[in-house]
Amino acid sequence: MKLTPEQLEHFRTEGYIFIPEAFTPEEVEVLREAAADVFAPERPEIWREKSGVPRTAFACHTYNKACELLGKHPRLVEPVAQAFEEPVYMHQFKINAKAAFTGDVWQWHQDFVTWHNDDGMPEPRAMNIAVFLDDVLPINGPLMLVPRSHESGAIEAGHDTETTAYPLWTLDNDTVADLVEQGGIIAPTGKAGGLLMFHGNLVHGSAGNITPYPRKIVYLTLSALSNAITKPTRAEYIAHTDFTPIEPVADDALVEYARSQKAAA
Repeated sequence: MKLTPEQLEHFRTEGYIFIPEAFTPEEVEVLREAAADVFAPERPEIWREKSGVPRTAFACHTYNKACELLGKHPRLVEPVAQAFEEPVYMHQFKINAKAAFTGDVWQWHQDFVTWHNDDGMPEPRAMNIAVFLDDVLPINGPLMLVPRSHESGAIEAGHDTETTAYPLWTLDNDTVADLVEQGGIIAPTGKAGGLLMFHGNLVHGSAGNITPYPRKIVYLTLSALSNAITKPTRAEYIAHTDFTPIEPVADDALVEYARSQKAAA
C-alpha cells in the first residue's frame, strides 16, 4: 500500500495519518482471536496492570502466526518504508490492551525519547503504525495526539516508574499545555480495522477506560534500517536487535490464514 502525496504531506505537517477500516472484518477477527490466545497464558513478555489485567503483550509476532503475518503486512510495512525512503526493520511489536472498566492511562509522552534513552536509537527515523482490534470510541480511552508537536523535536522528559505498571519517559503538564495551545488535541476513532501511523516525536497519551468496551490496538514500531539501536538496555522482546529488513507478505496473507484455520477446524 502506497501513501498518496496528500497523505505524505499531512504526515509531514501534522505528524500522523489515520486510515479508517484499512483491514477487513475477516482480517480483524483472526487478529482478535490471536490477541485472545496471546493474553491467555502467563509469559514474561506480557505486562499487566496493577489490577492484574493485561496491559501489553510484547513480541507476540515471534510465536503467533497471525501476528507474524501482520508484522510483515504490506499495508503497514510499505507506508513506513515509503515515508523513510529506505527499508525498515522491526524495533518492537506489541498489543496494547485497555481492558473494560480497568484499563489504565498512558501518560503524555513521545516515543522517540524512550527509544533513544533506553535503546540507543540514534534518530527519530522510526514510528508506530497501529491497527485497531476493537472499535475505538471517544469514551473507551482512545489515543490522543497533539498535532504538529513532532516539530518541537525530542523534549526533555522525566522517567515515571510509579503511575502505571509500565515505566515511561513522560512530559510535564506545562509542556503539554503549551503544545496543546498551539496544536490542539485530536483522537482518531472508528471501527476495528482502522490504521494509524504517527511520527516518533508526536506527543500522545490516553485516558483510562471505565466503560464496558475494551480497546485493543496492535502497534508495530518500524525503524529505518540505517537507524538501528546502538545500546539497548531493555529485554530483547521489548527492543529487538535483529535488524533484518522486513520482506512484506502478500496483501491477502491474513485472509488466507484465517480461511485455512476455519477449514482445519
